[in-house]
Amino acid sequence: MVKMNPVVHFEMPYENHERLSKFYTQAFGWQMKKFGEDMGDYVTASTTETDENKMVKRPGAINGGFFPKTADSPKYPSVVIAVDDIKEAIKKVAGSGGKVLGEPMEIPNVGLYVSFTDTEGNRVSMLQPKNM
Repeated sequence: MVKMNPVVHFEMPYENHERLSKFYTQAFGWQMKKFGEDMGDYVTASTTETDENKMVKRPGAINGGFFPKTADSPKYPSVVIAVDDIKEAIKKVAGSGGKVLGEPMEIPNVGLYVSFTDTEGNRVSMLQPKNM
């Protein structure tokens, strides 16, 4: 059986983090947390309970995050796929016709992360989680 890599996170752009946080908290009860400039002003969205390793407790549920809209940032939502070995996954993406966008970066206490475009031009990301 072929190992399937799950979608573990979503990402969307934002213009105003206060407005964003108020909307998702009021509309869906999500817990929003904004990080500082050192973390790119990223806002995390907790949509479901997690365990001590920050992994979701309910199978199939995912959490997400929001990044500031800039001239260079994507203008649409994307998903993050968990992989066991990011270097191997990069080879598979490239070998399957995708284009990896830069080198993997370390997200402190989270894991290695890199974005890519698929054969249809969709921006997607991969994460090799620390606690997986």
